[in-house]
Amino acid sequence: MAMTDLLSAEDIKKAVGAFSAAESFNYKKFFEMVGLKKKSPEDVKKVFHILDKDQSGFIEEEELKFVLKGFTPEGRDLSDKETKALLAAGDKDGDGKIGADAADLAWQ
Repeated sequence: MAMTDLLSAEDIKKAVGAFSAAESFNYKKFFEMVGLKKKSPEDVKKVFHILDKDQSGFIEEEELKFVLKGFTPEGRDLSDKETKALLAAGDKDGDGKIGADAADLAWQ
């Protein structure tokens, strides 16, 4: 399944472009811009599984750094600061990774 099966390619392009500058990433605004906030919990989990590159059932810090590239190959890498902020928002139990249920809550 491709990200564009779930989200509009135009919305993805606009959202990734809006945060192309270093240190500009705001996960709440980004997820709103790509349309994730309007999606069902089931669709949010599908997006999560696309971003979970190693299919471990979790998105670890190493995978979060490349989250924008998970939406489109043109996306930039997040900085360490941006990655840690995104991890803190979704890591509800402090284990250093985000599970699908936590992502559903944090990303909507």
